[in-house]
Amino acid sequence: MTCIFCKIASGEIPSEKVIENERAFAFLDVKPLVKGHVLVIPKRHAERVTDMPPEDASAVMELAQHVIRRLEGGMGIQGVTVAFNDGRPAGQEVLHAHMHIVPRSETDGVGPIHRLFKAQARLREGELREIGVRLRG
Repeated sequence: MTCIFCKIASGEIPSEKVIENERAFAFLDVKPLVKGHVLVIPKRHAERVTDMPPEDASAVMELAQHVIRRLEGGMGIQGVTVAFNDGRPAGQEVLHAHMHIVPRSETDGVGPIHRLFKAQARLREGELREIGVRLRG
């Protein structure tokens, strides 16, 4: 097993575990964006979000809800940003699906996820509908 997140989930590499269930594992990020930055991973290796079986994806979300409740209730965090960097073009550095839960505050100066991009996409007339049709298949 060479995947660092698989080794963390199995206990081969120590981590600061937050919570786990049968299929997923949540732990503190060792390179946090802010204090309390948590990663939630499926225990079974899956490189991308779409590689996770539905049961593992549900288990990841179950742990995420627990972590968010603890951050907001137990630590007084005002809110969180939840994100997957899915695939290298999206910035995924560890090729094991993982959810970031990043504590936020109104005064952190980061703003909404829309600030990740320099400008919003410009759509020609009818393109929104065309994209919707393609996504619905």
